[in-house]
Amino acid sequence: MKVVVGLGNPGRQYEGTRHNVGFEVVDYLARSPQTGPFRSKFSARVADLGGEPEPVLLMAPETYMNLSGRAVRQVVDFYKLHPADLLVITDDVNLPLGKLRVRAKGSHGGHNGLRSIQEMLGTPDYPRLRIGVGGTTDDLADYVLSRFKPGERPTVDEAVSQAASAVLLWLRQGIEVCMNRVNGADPDKPPRQRRVSRPAADQPPPTEAGDQPTRDS
Repeated sequence: MKVVVGLGNPGRQYEGTRHNVGFEVVDYLARSPQTGPFRSKFSARVADLGGEPEPVLLMAPETYMNLSGRAVRQVVDFYKLHPADLLVITDDVNLPLGKLRVRAKGSHGGHNGLRSIQEMLGTPDYPRLRIGVGGTTDDLADYVLSRFKPGERPTVDEAVSQAASAVLLWLRQGIEVCMNRVNGADPDKPPRQRRVSRPAADQPPPTEAGDQPTRDS
């Protein structure tokens, strides 16, 4: 059993806002003809995604963003899931517009939805797919509740489509393959380098130093 959780705020007034891009991915996946209708359960809208190797539940919590963990905890307890069986999809103001990033675990990074999930699960060790919504120097709360500008919409629509493909990749091939495909050459990490010392005259060449440690974002 796998659960795909798209984060956002319920209600028409929040449709199309930056904070609701996780909802958009869940709704995109729900358009599959093999997906059943949405129903209310676990304080969320849920639907069964068909055509996959194992049962998959699409989930859009209706607790509002800051209490997303309540809905996630309910589904984890009901199905007796491990946190690794979740994939949480959320917006990220620290990524450029439309940029995707997949992680197997990590901190909440100040995101209130992820913070709530981490608190309710008691661990940060659950997979997440972050979608860049661009940054701002204005008030952050107002920014994430604002709608995308018309000129941004094509980039966002493409990102939602790519995110849906990433979800299917995670379901079929696992988190490691998903991270490698989606993240590619991660610009957050400096390239690994090997140090090779030039041998002095009449001296045997030294062995190469091991890979230098890199900082994980």
